[in-house]
Amino acid sequence: MPWPVVYYRKSDGTEPADEFIRTQPPAAQAAIDNYIERLALFGPALGYPSTSQVDGELRELRPDLGNTHYRLLYRRTDNVFVILHAFIKPGGKIARAEIEIAHRRWEDLKARMGAVPRHPPRALGHEAPGS
Repeated sequence: MPWPVVYYRKSDGTEPADEFIRTQPPAAQAAIDNYIERLALFGPALGYPSTSQVDGELRELRPDLGNTHYRLLYRRTDNVFVILHAFIKPGGKIARAEIEIAHRRWEDLKARMGAVPRHPPRALGHEAPGS
């Protein structure tokens, strides 16, 4: 049974990582989708070089297309993987600013998911269980 993989959704209803992916060339979209499917299929057993730890529980999916290095930063909540941020990595280490974007989105997700009562839109994206 596949693991659910969803996109973080901002309070305005947009899904920044999904929007970034949709702006990429078709071959890049296919490569990125392939990595997302691997994450859904293998879950936490998916290892390097497909994924690696970035900072604490924050991890990266590592699709490459030629010399272009795409990165999708994600975390796991219970049995759901949440893609928080997607970008092109120019080389070397991931910039701290990119990591901070993912951390801020994770904190926003936790705050909105824990709010009583929860207000639409849901903090998890269009493929979230129960959405």
